[in-house]
Amino acid sequence: MKINFTLLIGIILTFFIAEGAKSQSWELYDTKLQLQSRLIYDDIDLLSETVRIGKVGNELSLLARDLRPAVSLVGTEIYQYLAPWILVKGPDGIGAFHEYGQQVLPLEYEGIQTYFNILLANKGNEYWLFQRGFNKTTYLGELDEAKITNTGVIIVRKGNAYSMPLSPNPDKTYELLSDNEGEFILAKEASGFGLVNREGDYVLNPIIETLQHTHGNFYYGYNQDQYLLIEGNDIKSNIRYNSFHKITFENDILLEYIHGKLRRVMEDDGILLDDVGMTAVNKIGKDLYHVHFRDNRIGLLGKKGWLVKPMVEVEEIKFGNEGLYPAKSKGAFGFVNSSGAWIISPQYAETTLFSEKIASFRSSQAWGLISSTGELVSDANWEEIKPFHQGLAIAKANGKYFLLNTFGAPLNTEGYDSIYRTTDGYFLVEKSMKSGLLNGVGEEIIPAEFEGLRRERKNFVVVQKDGLTGVINETGEIIFPLAYEEILVDWENEQIFTKSRYVPTVIQIIEDPSKKNKKGA
Repeated sequence: MKINFTLLIGIILTFFIAEGAKSQSWELYDTKLQLQSRLIYDDIDLLSETVRIGKVGNELSLLARDLRPAVSLVGTEIYQYLAPWILVKGPDGIGAFHEYGQQVLPLEYEGIQTYFNILLANKGNEYWLFQRGFNKTTYLGELDEAKITNTGVIIVRKGNAYSMPLSPNPDKTYELLSDNEGEFILAKEASGFGLVNREGDYVLNPIIETLQHTHGNFYYGYNQDQYLLIEGNDIKSNIRYNSFHKITFENDILLEYIHGKLRRVMEDDGILLDDVGMTAVNKIGKDLYHVHFRDNRIGLLGKKGWLVKPMVEVEEIKFGNEGLYPAKSKGAFGFVNSSGAWIISPQYAETTLFSEKIASFRSSQAWGLISSTGELVSDANWEEIKPFHQGLAIAKANGKYFLLNTFGAPLNTEGYDSIYRTTDGYFLVEKSMKSGLLNGVGEEIIPAEFEGLRRERKNFVVVQKDGLTGVINETGEIIFPLAYEEILVDWENEQIFTKSRYVPTVIQIIEDPSKKNKKGA
């Protein structure tokens, strides 16, 4: 039996090319929509302006500037990108590459913590430390705990002993090393508490009887019958306030008592308010306090002093805006000014803050609008009204969303299922599971007929329809047809990536059986 080898090769080539047709093709355009190149990747991931990842099958590559594979990342998926580290996952665990392409940890760890120039990896309770400056990995041993602080200090614990392996004295042990949001580590030895900087040196010697972190680089302590407010410093910490009178730090509030009576509201570094007759202080927000007095006055205290001076016949004062503060009296809300005078009498079940001189109020279960002078702008016939911005608010009625102008009138007669304000003042709308776009004055510029919509910038809107992706401008004109699986945009590098199914041209050569090779030809 004679075998036509040319025919056989053609069949084999057809098979392998057909298998290869499952891969993806990317086209690269500049922002002037000029085709620059074609790329064969299943996926492209833009991690940053300079870090791009290409994937073909189960192979990951760090791409060069020309988008060709530069470094194999060994693993099968990007686990996490924490600049400058790329954490990669493979069948045996997690490893790490520097974004310049250097592999620094093999793919065999359970977890990796990162800082700018160091990595802390573990397998169970065994830990390894990689330092890029020395380009080496050090085995730290079996530990009960190890972590990198927010300033890049390594703290480890074995049993009840703490240490800092990168400090000038790595073998020194402590009873406690505790990090916080500030730049200093709270340390404890047998002699007391102190503060350690990022170099591992004491900036407050361990002699304080009790010490705890408050906020930032501030600490609250007690030593030799004195209460202390301490600020950390890289060279030597400072005692910013000390008192023989009792200072408490509870519920995130510092209070000082004189002869057993509440006298001062404290900041982290000193006195915020000194007044007689105070009975209680409640924190209601960041740097925001209700201060209660014996004569039933309540005031609203902020970081720089009184926001609303103490006033009578008030149960609650909220943070305000545009000089007016929602306040509650006898179960109803109105608005007061900073002097504690009622500007809008308490008559509402609930109110919001003023924005553009308009606030929402709730009467029973519905919401309406009032002006900053108390005049009615809109009756209470809305389920929800969000704050005004650039003359428009989003409101809800009968389960549908509308845009309201400053007169309380809806701009759209038919409600949407949802309306979202974009960061650049446009509105993304949804109706019947389809998305559209309104401009900054509420006019429809793209009808709600797309499965997905993303406005990248003016006149460049990425849309999805029937499972395909394209780009249109704000008048609906097509920039890229709806023919792609995915579109990525890198404005910093002025590049647009479009992804489509790769269908190669198959050339099959079949020998004509009527033609025979001639000997001696």
